[in-house]
Amino acid sequence: MADRKNLVFEIGTEELPALPLYKATAQMQQLVEEGLKKTGLGFKAVRTESTPRRITTYIDELEVTTTPVEESLRGPAAAMAFDANGNPTPAALGFARGKGVDASQLKVREQDGKEYVFVDISIPARPATEIIPEVLSDAAGKLAWPRSQCWGTHTCRFSRPVRWLLCLFGDEVVPVEFCDLVAGNTTRGNRLMNPNTYEVPSADAYNSVLESVHVMVAAKDRERVIREGIAKIEQEQGLKASTPKKTFDEVINLVEWPTVIVAHFDEEFLHVPHEIICESMLSNQRYFPLNDANGELTNSFVLVSNGDPSRNSVIADGNERVVRARLADAKFFYEEDLKQPLEAYVEKLATVGFQEKLGTMLQKTKRVEKLATAIARSAATREVVQNVRRAAYLAKADLVTGAVVEFTSQQGVMGGYYATASGEDPDVALAISQQYRPRFAGDELPSGLVGKLVAMADKLDTVCGIFAIDEAPTGSSDPFAVRRSAIGIINILLAEPDFSLEYAIQCAIEGLEQQGLEFNKAKITQQVRNFFVGRLTAIARDEGVEADTVEAVKAVDVIEPSIFLARAHALEDARTQSPEVFDDLASAYTRANNLRDASLGSEPKQALMGECELDLLNAVDTASNQVTQALASEGGYSKAIEALASLRGPIDSFFDSVMVMDENLELRNMRLELLNRFVAVFRDVADIGKMEKRP
Repeated sequence: MADRKNLVFEIGTEELPALPLYKATAQMQQLVEEGLKKTGLGFKAVRTESTPRRITTYIDELEVTTTPVEESLRGPAAAMAFDANGNPTPAALGFARGKGVDASQLKVREQDGKEYVFVDISIPARPATEIIPEVLSDAAGKLAWPRSQCWGTHTCRFSRPVRWLLCLFGDEVVPVEFCDLVAGNTTRGNRLMNPNTYEVPSADAYNSVLESVHVMVAAKDRERVIREGIAKIEQEQGLKASTPKKTFDEVINLVEWPTVIVAHFDEEFLHVPHEIICESMLSNQRYFPLNDANGELTNSFVLVSNGDPSRNSVIADGNERVVRARLADAKFFYEEDLKQPLEAYVEKLATVGFQEKLGTMLQKTKRVEKLATAIARSAATREVVQNVRRAAYLAKADLVTGAVVEFTSQQGVMGGYYATASGEDPDVALAISQQYRPRFAGDELPSGLVGKLVAMADKLDTVCGIFAIDEAPTGSSDPFAVRRSAIGIINILLAEPDFSLEYAIQCAIEGLEQQGLEFNKAKITQQVRNFFVGRLTAIARDEGVEADTVEAVKAVDVIEPSIFLARAHALEDARTQSPEVFDDLASAYTRANNLRDASLGSEPKQALMGECELDLLNAVDTASNQVTQALASEGGYSKAIEALASLRGPIDSFFDSVMVMDENLELRNMRLELLNRFVAVFRDVADIGKMEKRP
């Protein structure tokens, strides 16, 4: 076994963006692993870590040299490799080219009683110190960043200027070159506490040297320290910190030597909506708010410092002054906004664009108001209809308020506060505050019916509008989050199945027409329907329904979410839990569907029928009534399937007793019309013919 040593490679930079750093760190590990494997240089493992000022790659037990290679590779038979004149054929030339040698180096040898051409490959051992610079500089240059930059006179591009490189193989410096720098054996400490340059004697000493200068290289160590610090403060204060994952992950990569500190802001700011305070602290300063036992916001917060722990009081005071100024701005905007009722802001939406072809936010507001009202009228009480209309009218008004202009993520939330302050109905205020739900997969729906209908109308207006202007989402582009909107609409309708998606789409498209948009109504309607069917298909598949079962339901042109998914699951259950019922269902359908003739209609002349034909007609009509009753009742799809399966006996008797394609044209047509009637009963539920019979 070749000698092995540990290697460490550090790219030292100015402060890197915190969240992209996670992806770059993982990518560096992958690139180095792939590069080493291509060289044949053996190693135990590649690990990467990062801090705000460095990306560090560790290669554990890296071989000192590659293993020399001596091998003889067999090619085509000699008879195929050379022509009658001894010249190499295309087969020989191709073999030689593939092995990276000239055809003159091919040799003929006998193997297993037959002559073949061979090429002898000899690859001498290469020292790791020759290979490492190629692999590491190549990997560093391939790192992908959301934004890269050049600096000084360099042509190199990186997320932030690269200031130093370190590379040690055991205790030997490997001169890796990157961004016009050459790696040495020095690193830099914590910018605030140990900003100087420090020598690292060996790869194994790297971590201990950095810890001595207040740098924790491993993100998991910084995370542990931060969590322990927050837990200690929570226990001492009797409070609970709000630590959203995105902000917490960002904080881990903002510090090299974390110290957790509790600080405070003036209690007067607690009169400002807590959402603004929390957003300001989390998004702008990366502080963690502290809540009391009842979940109410307090005037305490947690900050994570990268500075000298002995200066914690000074650090806390500085951060308190920063947050005080930020919250004073929030308080000012909030109080200024309250000087007018929410309704006063609606007309100002004419100055805010929604989409170039779809008009302003005021135009969207008017469309959504009409659409939401129409949807509500179809199945809601008069009071709900009135509140839906009012909430839809006021929903976007907060977009032009000072607080939302400053804190954009609080749109809707602030509208709810302003609606309450303006004396609006509580259901209206709640609907406004929750109008953007669900915002992502797994998010909560609006809690009230008014909110659900307003949210649905808002999302559906966007979906239909984007299709009407021929800007449907593509595989790589969905700037208006149309897919997410469609899924949100489906989830709302699953919770409120009394409202119709089909009707809502019709109303939404009519609203776009009334605004003066020009488009092919029938075409756009079908495109929107197909789009929702696509989302329903994906949901059904995610819920375990097989693809052919979904296709059977799609074929009957059902787009109501509750009906689509209930039918899909009922069919899937029949096939998996009661295979004999499904076999009867599929067999009965297939026999009839193979002979039916849709052009003849489905009203057979009973005067021409014999006993078995009358029996089938009666069975079909009975099953049809049962299917109709089952589909009209909640959860009746299983009963509908059982009713269809009962037709297996009558259809078998029919085929056993008569010749469908009788020479007598009247008899033939009567029997085909009877089969049409039979198949039509199935088509109310699903196209069973699209389902494969399972073994």
